[in-house]
Amino acid sequence: MKIEGFVASLRNAETIAELFDILQKKSAPVIELDGEKFLVVVEGDFEGSKFFTEINGEKANSALGDAMLNSSSFPFKCKKPYTGGNVIFVKLEDIESEEFLIAYKSEKAKKYFHVKDNSVREITEEEYRSLIQEMPEFKVKAFSEEQMDMMGAFFG
Repeated sequence: MKIEGFVASLRNAETIAELFDILQKKSAPVIELDGEKFLVVVEGDFEGSKFFTEINGEKANSALGDAMLNSSSFPFKCKKPYTGGNVIFVKLEDIESEEFLIAYKSEKAKKYFHVKDNSVREITEEEYRSLIQEMPEFKVKAFSEEQMDMMGAFFG
């Protein structure tokens, strides 16, 4: 599957629950695109209702930190007006943790997943809450000091 096709498929969602279902049908939270595996993170707004991704109980943008800069992000819009967000692809090879939890969440819709050794299984909210305490620290390769210095020089 191509990244463009994956992002385009998200346009078909008419509710947040449908968006989460489409993600799951496409094998999210871990998917293979163009021969490479990625962790899929989504965040956005659906007619005023926010949705986001958690990793081990922490919002993804906090859990990923600097690694967000090294990820690919694509905006998407859905069928209804004022709906859409960003889908962020984090290379699985950049994730140093072999086990972690993913939750796609909004006020009304939630999906929970346990990722271990690159295999994914859907879990219940109760399992998610109990497993959070057992999860190792979520680690992603960050930029080296040299890469950060180069970016500083580039951005001024």
